[in-house]
Amino acid sequence: MEHIDFGKKKKTFSRGFLIFLLGFLGLLGLSTGISWLLPDKMTGAPGKLALVEIKGVISDSTEIVRQLVKFRRDDDIRGIVLRINSPGGAVGPSQEIYDEVLRIRESDKMIFASLGSTAASGGYYVASPAHRVFANPGTLTGSIGVIMAFSNIEELMGKIGLRPEVVKSGEFKDSGSPLRPMTSKERKLLQGVVDDVHQQFVEAVARGRNLPIEEVKKVADGRIFTGRQAHRLKLVDQLGGLQETIDNLAEKVSIPGIPKIIKERERPSFLDFLLQNSIYQYVKKSMISRAFPPLQYLWPLGYQSF
Repeated sequence: MEHIDFGKKKKTFSRGFLIFLLGFLGLLGLSTGISWLLPDKMTGAPGKLALVEIKGVISDSTEIVRQLVKFRRDDDIRGIVLRINSPGGAVGPSQEIYDEVLRIRESDKMIFASLGSTAASGGYYVASPAHRVFANPGTLTGSIGVIMAFSNIEELMGKIGLRPEVVKSGEFKDSGSPLRPMTSKERKLLQGVVDDVHQQFVEAVARGRNLPIEEVKKVADGRIFTGRQAHRLKLVDQLGGLQETIDNLAEKVSIPGIPKIIKERERPSFLDFLLQNSIYQYVKKSMISRAFPPLQYLWPLGYQSF
């Protein structure tokens, strides 16, 4: 009677299956690589749209501007969707993002803005120069205004027995100090700064939305709007979510079928990974000094939900 070595046959089968699987994965990877490297018209792909996201408080513009510039210069990208979920933030970074969105609008590339749950103050500021602005009916937006917030801890310092001594080069060098009350001259000075930056906000929205400045001023008192209210006021072009924004942009730039969406992956630092990102972000924001807060396009209640 012939002896059958089942163990040997099992090993042979496993080895053959592994070779087949590796070969299949290799072919799959090769075809995927070719589809990414070759132009759309050679691979049959319908076209590419880029997605750039702005999430949370706007404190730095470097990464967002870098992505916008990259996609503006990429001939394979036919249009850009700017997705915004932000209550606003610092004035300078908001203006830098606005300027790049405006450059895209003035180039031969289309850019549409999609407002998520909240796109208020600086979040709306950066959206306003897009070719079209989309918002959900319940999106919280608007809040066209400027804020400088200060705290006074003079009484607390007295209770713990601390008395600060300040040496300064001019009368207004420590304006907004938390260690003493603000003088009327300082308040007038800072109010002038806020008013000037507020006027810049109004002018930016008027330019971005092609609206008369006087019309923007009527709603530029810091109030927030729902997406539906903003649509009635011409601050928003169309009601709809992210997918509707993508579909409309694809149609506008003549992409048939379903467009390929290009989005950069987030690259968390090692510390982000260790602290699970959200904890790290909380600690990082808590460590930012608020003694002399920056001028902000910020809706103070931007983190409230309903």
